[in-house]
Amino acid sequence: MNPITHLLLSWVVADSSDLDKRERVAVALSGVIPDIDSFGIIAEQLTKESEQPLLWWSDYHHILGHNIGFGILVTVIVFIIAKKRWKAMSLSLFCFHLHLLCDIVGAKGPDGYQWPIPYLLPFSNDIQFVWKYQWAINAWPNVVITIAALVITFYYAWKHGHSVLEIISKKVDLMFVRTLQNRFGKDY
Repeated sequence: MNPITHLLLSWVVADSSDLDKRERVAVALSGVIPDIDSFGIIAEQLTKESEQPLLWWSDYHHILGHNIGFGILVTVIVFIIAKKRWKAMSLSLFCFHLHLLCDIVGAKGPDGYQWPIPYLLPFSNDIQFVWKYQWAINAWPNVVITIAALVITFYYAWKHGHSVLEIISKKVDLMFVRTLQNRFGKDY
C-alpha cells in the first residue's frame, strides 16, 4: 500500500485511544516505518546507469523493515518513550503488523511482482508471506481504504481537536482542526 495510506490507518488506530501526542505520533509512525527500506530507491535511481548500480531498493525493500526483528525494535523504542507503555507498545505492534498485512493483501507492483514478507528475519528466512490474490498497489480497494481512513481521520480531528498533521506542525494542525470545527461546529 501507499505509505500515506499506512500512515492514515495507523493514525486512526493511535487516535482511537487515550494516548498523548508523543505516544500517538510514535504509534502512527510504527505503521509506516517498515517502509524505511524504500529509501533505497533513491540510490538505485541515481546509480542505475553506472557500472555497479546500487540495487538497494530491488534487493532490500520488504527485507530490512518488513520482519519481526524490526517490529520488535520499533515496539521496544515506543515502549521506552511512552508514558502509557503497555498500551502504546501494544498499539505500535498492532500497527506494525497492520502494515505487513496491508502489504500482503494490496501491494502488487505494476509488473505483477508480489513482494514477499520475510516475517521471521533476522532469526530465520524460512517463512515468506505472500497471497496469490494480492491486488495491485493502485487497485480500487486501496483507494477505498485510503478514502475511508481519510474520512475517519477528518472525523477524529473534528472530534478530538488534533489530527495527523500534528506530526508535522502544531500550527498547521491547529489551523486544520479549527477549519473543520468552524465548518461543522464543535463537538464539545
